[in-house]
Amino acid sequence: MTAIDAVAACLFAAALVHTFAAHQFERLAHRFPRHEGLFHLLGEVEVVFGFWALVLVLAMAALAGWNDAFAYVESRQYTEPLFVFVVMVIAASHPVMAALQATVQRGARLLPVETGLATVWLCLAILPLLGSLVTEPAAMTLAALLLRPGVFRAAVPERWKYLALGVLFVNVSIGGTLTSYAAPPVLMVASAWDWDSAFMARTFGWKAALAVLVNATAACWLLRRHLGAAPAQDAASQGGDVPVSVRLVHLAFLAGVVVTAHHPVVFFGLFLFFLGFTTAYARYQEPLLIREALLVAFFLAGLVVLGGVQQWWLQPLVSSMDATTLFFGALGLTAVTDNAALTYLGSLIEGLSPAARYALVAGAVAGGGLTVIANAPNPAGVALLRDGFEDQSIGALGLLLGAAGPTLVAALAFLLL
Repeated sequence: MTAIDAVAACLFAAALVHTFAAHQFERLAHRFPRHEGLFHLLGEVEVVFGFWALVLVLAMAALAGWNDAFAYVESRQYTEPLFVFVVMVIAASHPVMAALQATVQRGARLLPVETGLATVWLCLAILPLLGSLVTEPAAMTLAALLLRPGVFRAAVPERWKYLALGVLFVNVSIGGTLTSYAAPPVLMVASAWDWDSAFMARTFGWKAALAVLVNATAACWLLRRHLGAAPAQDAASQGGDVPVSVRLVHLAFLAGVVVTAHHPVVFFGLFLFFLGFTTAYARYQEPLLIREALLVAFFLAGLVVLGGVQQWWLQPLVSSMDATTLFFGALGLTAVTDNAALTYLGSLIEGLSPAARYALVAGAVAGGGLTVIANAPNPAGVALLRDGFEDQSIGALGLLLGAAGPTLVAALAFLLL
């Protein structure tokens, strides 16, 4: 362990504590209005890891010099933060949401329950599974925007909102395991271990799908009394004035970005063309979610920088566990580190048995809803839904409690089925 390793571990721990305490900064902003802006900034969960990543870079510069600090930052892989930024903006655009809103409403009318309840069930059950096709960040963005007017509003008690948030995060985390490219923790090991989409579907996918349906159904049953008065549509997703041709162009841009998710130069070029198209047809657009998407990308980039120097203690810890211990260890470690980083470290371990590989990935995806940092799409959900909570902030403890039940269901599905 070098001095930089020790400092990095301490800063990572500080970032975790800051994440869990972010809700308290919002309260301090009300108590000390003179410094309200600073406390609001420190209370933004998406800012936490970016802030501590900056502290890490400054510490590296002090200990090893600016050249080494810059070399480390430039050696990190930022494809995922860039992709999440681009896919959030396109997926949340007015024409895409209009097309999805119309599809969900048609599907809700076919179910033998009240339309508002059916809509919430579709958003908690079907859209997370759709993440296996359009990637998890896109599924999170779409589901969060459709759930926001019906569930995340003042009339719904806080505990039920945290339950819905926990179900959404867990279902998105496990719902991307039907293919080998949609879930970041699966993507990290797929090529190293020769796991294709057929293997994922028969080994993980059907178990995850069953857990998703159980979680969504249980959540809707518990929420049923609070959904009757929910508005039928979100103003941002009403799209009767959007021509079909414009919707198709937006969906084509979304598909193009998903297909080129591992080629940042290509998908960012598509994004620039997308911005040009929205400018040309501005009358069919609503304001793009640039700010929210940038905050999420900043969070993930900070996690990449901070997480890149935690290998010295994480990898020996993972390699010392047997299959059963590894499952529960991965589930717990995922709460304090990104699950994709965890499985990536596992892929570097030589001679890991098939049972241990399964346990590592299953535990990582099962625990992906426990905290904001556990799964890459979670910050996107926080950015889109936090205004529906008290003090416009999502508490770490509330999310942990809300996700505990759905996580248990996912864990049992992967362990027993």
